[in-house]
This record gives sequence, structure tokens and C-alpha cells, in this order.
Amino acid sequence: MEFQLFLPQMRMTLATMAERVQTAVDAGFDGVALMDHLAPPMAEAQPMWDAMVAASWLGAKTTGTVGHLVLCDAFRHPAVLARQAVSLDHATDGRFELGIGWGSVPTEFPTFGVGSTEPRARVDRLTETFEVLQALWSGDIVSYEGEHHTLVDAQQAPGPEHHIPIVIGGAGPRTLDLVARFADWWNLPIHKLDQFDELREKAGNARPSLQERVTFVPEGGDRDEIIGTALRRFSDTGHAKGNAEELIEHFAARQAAGIERTYVWTSDFANPDTLQEFGETVIATLR
Repeated sequence: MEFQLFLPQMRMTLATMAERVQTAVDAGFDGVALMDHLAPPMAEAQPMWDAMVAASWLGAKTTGTVGHLVLCDAFRHPAVLARQAVSLDHATDGRFELGIGWGSVPTEFPTFGVGSTEPRARVDRLTETFEVLQALWSGDIVSYEGEHHTLVDAQQAPGPEHHIPIVIGGAGPRTLDLVARFADWWNLPIHKLDQFDELREKAGNARPSLQERVTFVPEGGDRDEIIGTALRRFSDTGHAKGNAEELIEHFAARQAAGIERTYVWTSDFANPDTLQEFGETVIATLR
């Protein structure tokens, strides 16, 4: 199983983020995934860094993969996104992954005036985005006419230096169609985990992943205090809790069920000691 650190780009400086991500990579994590919002969900007044700028910074300052879980399609024109993704592919020597979806917080759209809140329109737009990305990355001259995007004799250079992995999250029928057509990784919403076997057949060849909140009890730690603090901060839904032995068992079961990657969202905001011990115990054992 691969392990990625999910680290929302808030509550800490960019320099601190780089330190924690590199600690995670040194401990065995494969890389980092950021979020993409115009205001932090349920914490709108908190400061937050831009998703693509933060990915560029971490790509330069750390050695693992960098990506997002996931970019919101409505925030960027696909021609802009195509250029950004290729630039990051070259800058990171192939360590950038393009995670993208049609938006998990629809209230952002009218607040910032970025697009329709209607699900059908958002999925249609995302479909066109993938088609435009593929066309522009080919290096050919592109003319494209869709409902949401129009290009006339457009061309971009350079193209990708490496294959840019595509990560798509979701479980709806049209989202799964996009996963089967375009994705390398399919991130299954944890509330749909009980439908995994049924849905996996519709995801094509995309490799399945899962995001989980994790509360890690280190050796010698106060279990009741650590878990109690986490449950006061966060929901118990989709929340793995325990010491190294318990979490090894938990993720081994996920692995046996067919999950190939976990995005670990630590409840202590990526405390370096937690990252190091989790890597040395849980990740090392499962590998």
C-alpha cells in the first residue's frame, strides 16, 4: 500500500509545511496531497495558501510526489490548468499528480462567482476539461467547441515530460465514467466504502485509494487524552484510531480488501513526531 500525507495548506507557514512534508517522506510516505478551496471549509476566516502555489513550493522544497485531493475544476480554465500541470511536471521531474474533481463545497461557487452549483453542469464542464487537457498535452493544434470551453487553433509547448497521473474522487455514475476514461487513481469517498466491490467494477483500470482521518497513539502516549482530543476536534466517521499495532491491523485489512493507497489526514495537524513514528512502525511493517 502507498501512503500519502493529506495536508491542508492552512494553520502553518509554507516553510513549516515543507519541513513536515519532508519529515513524512523521510519516514516512508510517498508524498503529499493538498486541498483546493477559495476559503477553508468550516473555517472561512482562517488564513490559507493557494493550492497551486503551495504545490510548487513543496515540489521545490521536498522530494516526494505533490498533488491535490482534489483541485476544483471550476476554479481554472483547462488551458491554464494544462500549462500549470506541465510546468509542475517539468519542475518536479515527474513528481506532480493531477487530482481534480467537480467541487465538494458548492457554496463556494456563488460566494466567489466561479460557476454553476448544478451538478450536471459541473460534471459536464469537468468532462470537457479532461478532453481539452488531453488535446493540449498532445502538442497538436487544437480547435475545440463545447458547452463550457471553446478553443480555436490553440497549441501549447512544451508538453508533459512524463506521464502525469490523474486522480479523480467520487462514486456517482458519471464520475465513475470519468474515472474509467481518464484516471490512474480513483479516490473512493469513505462513506461509500461498503459499496467498494460493486463500484470498483465501474472504475476501469484506475487504482483505488481512500482518505482517512488518523489518530495515532505513540508508544508511551496517553491514549485517552489523545483520542479524546481528536474526537472533540473531528467527527468519528472515517476516523482510524489506535497505536501502531492497531493501525497496522487496520490498514492491512484495507490493503487486503483492495485499497492500494491511503491519504492519511492526521488529527494532530501532521506533528513531526507522529509522522516519524507512524512511518517507522505502520508504513514500514506494511511494506
